[in-house]
Amino acid sequence: MRKPLLLTLTTLALGAAALAGTTGTASALPTAPAAAGQPAHAPAAAPATARQAAATATEPAAPRATSFAGTVALSNCSGSLIRLPDSRPTDPGLVLTNGHCIESGFPSAGEVITDQASTRSFTLLNASAGTAGTLKANKVVYSTMTDTDVTIYQLTQNYSQIQKSTGIAPLTLSASHPVQGHAIDVVSGFWKQVYSCSIDGFAYRVKEDQWAWKDSVRYTPECQVIGGTSGSPVVDTTTGQVTAVNNTTNESGERCTLDNPCEVDKQGAVTIHKGTGYAEETYTIPACFTTGNKLDLAASACTLPKP
Repeated sequence: MRKPLLLTLTTLALGAAALAGTTGTASALPTAPAAAGQPAHAPAAAPATARQAAATATEPAAPRATSFAGTVALSNCSGSLIRLPDSRPTDPGLVLTNGHCIESGFPSAGEVITDQASTRSFTLLNASAGTAGTLKANKVVYSTMTDTDVTIYQLTQNYSQIQKSTGIAPLTLSASHPVQGHAIDVVSGFWKQVYSCSIDGFAYRVKEDQWAWKDSVRYTPECQVIGGTSGSPVVDTTTGQVTAVNNTTNESGERCTLDNPCEVDKQGAVTIHKGTGYAEETYTIPACFTTGNKLDLAASACTLPKP
């Protein structure tokens, strides 16, 4: 989870090489990645909990193919055009990415940003990763790196206008907890690459430097996400819905430092899984929005951190 930087020609050259699928960190910009196919440390199984047991479903249906349609590229990260389960065509569009991808810099631990003006632009992709159009934000609806790692932008156009001008419909944000063992695709609009693996389990806490995230998704080793994939939608291939947002990887095996998240269990025991990637669940987001895609942090079912 590196601090986003401005792109340079050198960075883009490194990125072209990275498209083959390489190791690195799920952050805003990549460093020189390792060779494709390099093995990753296989994490130990997460301790069983009642919640995990409930989330471990019966045999899933056949997975569906994931395209790039609805994903976006930011200047330094990835993201997606999303709708909530109850969103309407006339509601303003929303873009989801990481809290650490916000243009004003990393929010501090405990900080929650709402209703902040923004003029950020996003490149909207079509199914084959071509450019479908440009989306523009008028504000940051919500952003934090506390308990989760999300930024949600409101766009100047509604879903109907976006679809009419680009032919692209939004991805739907699931209101259900992710399911252990389900196949997932991490779809990076920045690198125009899909990383496919499964949900290995859930970490009670993931701690990185000053930040801590709750009930994080842990990937199986196949998802060797790299810099620039931060904010990518994590799509459950059984449902086709967004179930989490990609945010970090333990890069060098260090303990709970920047770019080296660790796992902390209920008893405070720390484990480190070098090379393992994580995502933050998004199923709690819909409960914090009301009619018209309006944020309502006071809603009774809303559990997102408040300012």
